Amino acid sequence: MSVVQPIQFDGALLQKYDRPLPRYTSYPTAAEFTTDFDRHCFQRQLLRSNEAHLPLSLYVHIPFCQTACYFCGCNVIITQSQTIAKTYLDALAAEIAQVAARLDRTRPVIQMHWGGGTPNYLTIDQVESLWRTLTQHFELTNDAEISIEVNPRYINRDYLLRLRNLGFNRISFGLQDFDPQVQLAVNRVQPETWLFQVMEWIRAAEFESVNIDLIYGLPYQTVQSFEATIAKTLRLDPDRIAVFNFAYLPNLKPIQKRIDPTTLPDSATKLTILQRVIERLTSQGYRYIGMDHFAKPTDELAIAQEAGTLKRNFQGYTTLPTADLIGFGLTSISMLQAAYAQNQKHLATYFSDVAAGQLATERGIQLHCEDLLRRTIIMELMCQFSLDKGAIARQFNLDFDAYFASELAALRELAADGLLHLGRDRLEVTPVGRLLIRNITAVFDAYLQQKSGRTFSKAI
Repeated sequence: MSVVQPIQFDGALLQKYDRPLPRYTSYPTAAEFTTDFDRHCFQRQLLRSNEAHLPLSLYVHIPFCQTACYFCGCNVIITQSQTIAKTYLDALAAEIAQVAARLDRTRPVIQMHWGGGTPNYLTIDQVESLWRTLTQHFELTNDAEISIEVNPRYINRDYLLRLRNLGFNRISFGLQDFDPQVQLAVNRVQPETWLFQVMEWIRAAEFESVNIDLIYGLPYQTVQSFEATIAKTLRLDPDRIAVFNFAYLPNLKPIQKRIDPTTLPDSATKLTILQRVIERLTSQGYRYIGMDHFAKPTDELAIAQEAGTLKRNFQGYTTLPTADLIGFGLTSISMLQAAYAQNQKHLATYFSDVAAGQLATERGIQLHCEDLLRRTIIMELMCQFSLDKGAIARQFNLDFDAYFASELAALRELAADGLLHLGRDRLEVTPVGRLLIRNITAVFDAYLQQKSGRTFSKAI
């Protein structure tokens, strides 16, 4: 059982530790994937995964968007063509069949998520066709978590109702900012009245959970303007709110070159915005789950974290038991217990691989005992903000303090700044350390210590 603690803001410490670090949706991170791990490696791991007979989590990537959002860092294809979407869906159906043929059909699917891009780029008839393909090859449990990301600019009441009738029970949409000047600067214009209308339709459709994404650090944002955005977001009353830091990386994400860097808020303004966000959301009862995410105390994420059962994967935080994640579509990532694999990132290569009847794997990584040990530690800290050293010692048959002597020495420096408590039996992240959990977990990242030059977003 975890003890729920309030989050504490310390601007000086956040500035001190604000450096580029992985987000640890996996360990090892995708930066360690290599083409040495190919489709043949992934096929062997898929077949081997049947032996443990773990449940499945499915991810479906729809890479298309009608228009470009200038802040975007996702793997997307900007197009108005429905022809390419039909070709993609045909390939996706073939890939689903090919992967399913390698998996035990009796393994239940307890989670499914459609992301992008913009999944509602598809017509609702195309959504229903893809749904039928998936349910033809996989068995969804009656209580499966089935979520979808939507762009509110391209949605209507009937579309949402049909999503809910199909079986989607969770939904997420990107709001980013209510301010019209900010919206115009990032090419994401969506009037306030329309956003409230969309939320009204979502509630009428009775989705079990609604998440809203916000971004701070965008052009023309001020402390006052973002306070107004938070106030309006609270009026929408979502179950979860994700507040992401905008990572301005124009060399990696060319679309961001359309943003005038002189219009971006400075680091001091961003820190103040973050502080006000934390104060406002927590004062309204939302709990800080970690990694930019807040949830109502009645939300399953908050309940799972309090119970010490929260988990994390490429789909974010989850309350579900251990499962193998299978990704479908361009650039999607699969997470098996001992291997990760990522699909091709170029559409033509993806199409040709699937047409040839072979897995569309481009790269991945085989996990070894050391990876599994460090993954367990990193994910426990990321999700629970605490670590039972004795439990790790027993699970992996080692002397924790002796094995991680150098890591504990590094943690003592963080402890001296108040980020965590180093107890005899446990590591406990403090309320001020929760915002810097990436800095704490990075101490256990063997790859990060060995290599430099990796490009990650900053911790804050």
